[in-house]
Amino acid sequence: MPKDKMFKIGYGIIIFLTIILLSTKVDFIFRPLEIIFTTLFFPFLVSGIIFYLLRPIVRFLGRKGVPNTISIIIIYLLVIGLGTLAVFLIGPPIQQQFQQLINNFPQIVQTLQDNLLALRENKWFARFEQNDIMTFEKMTASVTDYFQSNVSNIGSRITGFIGILTSIATIFVTVPFIVFYLLKDGDHAPKQVLRFLPYTKAEEAKLILKDMDHALSSYIQGQALVSLVVGVMMYIGYLIIGLDYSILLALFAMLTNVIPFLGPFIAVIPAVIVGFLDSPFMVIQVLIVVIIVQQIDGNVTSPLIMGKRLDIHPLTIILLLIVAGSMGGLLGMLLAVPTYAILKVIVSHSYRLYLLRKEKKDPLRNSAIDIEME
Repeated sequence: MPKDKMFKIGYGIIIFLTIILLSTKVDFIFRPLEIIFTTLFFPFLVSGIIFYLLRPIVRFLGRKGVPNTISIIIIYLLVIGLGTLAVFLIGPPIQQQFQQLINNFPQIVQTLQDNLLALRENKWFARFEQNDIMTFEKMTASVTDYFQSNVSNIGSRITGFIGILTSIATIFVTVPFIVFYLLKDGDHAPKQVLRFLPYTKAEEAKLILKDMDHALSSYIQGQALVSLVVGVMMYIGYLIIGLDYSILLALFAMLTNVIPFLGPFIAVIPAVIVGFLDSPFMVIQVLIVVIIVQQIDGNVTSPLIMGKRLDIHPLTIILLLIVAGSMGGLLGMLLAVPTYAILKVIVSHSYRLYLLRKEKKDPLRNSAIDIEME
């Protein structure tokens, strides 16, 4: 059997693919593991995000001499108090606007259809309607049918909706307990992992875990703060121009902003639609607000908060979002950047260890290179 390096790599790939093929043939073994993973994934995902958001407060209180358990209880009481205050202050207008949106939904669809048909009278838009392949009637009919079909199918989706509510209730029940123990004992977790590694590998593994932790915490904390600032600025801008459903649209902008680059474009779509229902001038005002907020975010907020913590090229992020979105949808887009950051840490450390090992195996060659360079 050839012992060339490329053949060894080929053997490894073949063995790996064979293992994957065999695992698909015995799915009854892996099915319970899949159920366990899918059941625990979202609670631990949400808990991990909350853990990284609250850990700086726990560490700050710890430096002041407050025990971890007491710090966590204080934080929980503070979160409950702020949440209750937010419900009383923001809850009523959110509920009012949401109820108004539900009640006016059929009228909104009809108004949108009428406004689109009115564009036919505009000479600038009429030039695009030169054939029967795409007409405004077909466009408006398809949009209207889509919304009406989704509204009419709500009754048939009640079972799925109840399942979603059950999952959300499970998350709300389990997440506080998971976050509590993560905040209490999370810093000791790397030590438990390092116990299973040889002493010679422990220090390097500790460094890798530290860099992974730094990458995740920097991204989650920075992105959450940037999204909050963007949501507040959007709300202020929408209030100034008098846009309907301003709180709902600002919340939507805040949530979608966690998706780098593509999030702001997703957030502007419902705002433009609501503005279009009012008047074309309102659409222009909405676009002006979005451009101003994005300019402030791109030139002031994000550089100050995020800086270059992940050191990932913007083109790389865009390609990651496109691939992750096609493979995993919205969830894939949310997890693409932090997953890439973790893999980048692992690959960079592995490559560095490979170079160090290569230098140790061939010290004479490195000495000769150094002499030639001198």
